[in-house]
Amino acid sequence: MHSANLITANKKMWIGLLSSMLFCTIVSAQENSPYSRYGLGDLSPNQNITARGMGGISAGYSDFQSINFVNPASLGKITNTIFDIGTEVDIRTLKSLDPAKKFTATNAIFSYLQLGFPVASQKMIKKNKSWGVSFGLRPISKINYKIEKNERLPGIDSINTLYEGSGGLNQVFVGTGLKIKNLSLGFNVGYMFGNKNFSTRRSFISDTIAYYKSNSATQSHFGGVFVNGALQYDIKINESSILRIGAYGSLPQTLKAKRDDIRETFTYISGGGTFKIDSIYEQKDIKGTVEYPSNFGVGFTFTNKNWLIGMDYETTQWNNYRFFNTADEVQNSFTVKAGAQYYPAKENTASRKYFSFVKYRAGLFYGPDHIKVNNTNRPGYGFTVGTGMPLTSLQRLSYAGEYVLLNTALEIGGRGNKNTNLQEGIVRFNVGLSMNAHWFRKPKYN
Repeated sequence: MHSANLITANKKMWIGLLSSMLFCTIVSAQENSPYSRYGLGDLSPNQNITARGMGGISAGYSDFQSINFVNPASLGKITNTIFDIGTEVDIRTLKSLDPAKKFTATNAIFSYLQLGFPVASQKMIKKNKSWGVSFGLRPISKINYKIEKNERLPGIDSINTLYEGSGGLNQVFVGTGLKIKNLSLGFNVGYMFGNKNFSTRRSFISDTIAYYKSNSATQSHFGGVFVNGALQYDIKINESSILRIGAYGSLPQTLKAKRDDIRETFTYISGGGTFKIDSIYEQKDIKGTVEYPSNFGVGFTFTNKNWLIGMDYETTQWNNYRFFNTADEVQNSFTVKAGAQYYPAKENTASRKYFSFVKYRAGLFYGPDHIKVNNTNRPGYGFTVGTGMPLTSLQRLSYAGEYVLLNTALEIGGRGNKNTNLQEGIVRFNVGLSMNAHWFRKPKYN
């Protein structure tokens, strides 16, 4: 009977996982940001929902109720199978000082999907060793912009230029972490893949002369294997307090790429589409590479029964970025993050006091943006709050150790200041669902 229940639970888990992966393939990012024109696009938050509620701290963070894919060394501490999925609603407001304009876009975006589980044998556990594995899918960056420019060319005519871009970078990965006493080591390995498509369409506006409309477009796709490593070290302060120090990083990655270059004349047709009149220049399958930069992060967390406090420093060497051997308007960047979590429950707290078992989080982050246009630095900043709310009855949580947890995080921030012409305000509401179960534990009795 017990075996039948276990098989049924496994079937439900895999059906749910496959359904979620199908959902993720049909949800695409549609945010419209002119910043995504540079580099490989607008960078996605690279932490799970739990960490986002605390300003994004990840280097020294470890939690048996979620998967920290930024620092895979933390996988050595998971005790049960964890299914973790995250989504977000992104609200962006663009403000231009000259000319004075304002634009707001709201979009639903897939954040990540991952599954992790412990694989340590009983012999390893007896020797104070633990081992965990995870795999998942997440976006790294998004490209989506549509910019229209009207101007007058002296002595010629008026001209309308439409800049459009789409694409982004994604990542599928497998991570593993091994904990030996106080030291944890881990790494992620996987495949990064994506595309970058952009076009410039120009139309002369004239009442007397008929001009052909021109389109200059480049369509590219790229991919390659990546690997990054991490570690964490626990320092026991007393019976209930731990100082955990962590670090993670990766070397530069070279992605193989191909692109198509098109130069053509066209006309617009009904329904908003285009029709090619003539190809002026066209070359396909041009081989090249995309140089993805290295990054490094270090930080710590201090935890006791009710509090978690932490800080991170992360830097990425965007000066080394190249797209088909061409540099872009990007620069080396860094981000300082700080956050905290408060868990009110005590050992004798009654289970009917639900809000005592909710985890409350807050944090902030600051650093120069990796995009540097017109030799101008744009600061990126934000303040975050979040919660971890149990959806499982507290009686079952204490009896079986299984749970369903709803994680939320609200981020309010932006980039740019009064010295930059284009300012971007960002309000991001993140929701994640983390489910824990004993799916892969072998029953002692059938």
